Amino acid sequence: NKRNEGYTRAMNQAMGYASGEFVILLNPDSTCEPNALKKLINFMETDSSIGICGPKVLNADGTFQKSCRRGIPRPQAVFSYFLGLSNKYPNNKNFTGYHLNHLDENEVNEVEAVSGSCSVIRKDVIEEIGSLDERFFAYQEDSDYCFRAKDKGWSIYYYPESIIYHIGGVGGANSFPFRAIFEWHRSYYKLFIKHFSKDYSPIFNLIYFLVMFSKLIFTEGKYLLNQ
Repeated sequence: NKRNEGYTRAMNQAMGYASGEFVILLNPDSTCEPNALKKLINFMETDSSIGICGPKVLNADGTFQKSCRRGIPRPQAVFSYFLGLSNKYPNNKNFTGYHLNHLDENEVNEVEAVSGSCSVIRKDVIEEIGSLDERFFAYQEDSDYCFRAKDKGWSIYYYPESIIYHIGGVGGANSFPFRAIFEWHRSYYKLFIKHFSKDYSPIFNLIYFLVMFSKLIFTEGKYLLNQ
């Protein structure tokens, strides 16, 4: 595109050209270990109910990227994540609903969502639920897509036998960090409004907005002070 239309729109354009049984989404700042993508497809071929599968994702230094397999960021999971409770109590499922810290990173698990940095989607899923929601400029479009697939009965799996390295932020996030911080926070709020706000009272919805807005202002301010 001549201008930045957002990660989600770019992925939809690529998905539109895909014609195979499986569609692979892979960030440009990612590298794969040998046969990593083939391993994901081979695993999905063992069970036709697996709609989306993601690998074990490592940072450049070899540490584990917790966001590669996760729960859907419902309010309790988001608050626990923001407050650091998921790291403080990694074995308590009441606090680890988002990054699933209680799960072994080396074990295959059915999860609610996998990261869009690398995922394999069965073409049947795309034909059933459509493309990524472009209202998510970037961030949480993967959680939204997995939520929609799960809602239609598809399974989502984390498969750590497949390994990729993802150097997050090398692309747009580093080029436009202020915008990236804004979109990151907005994506959480959009996901809440789209899927969960109807389950809560107007007062709670207002509180959720204020929490998100406050965290956005704090994070943007912290970024500016560090420049």
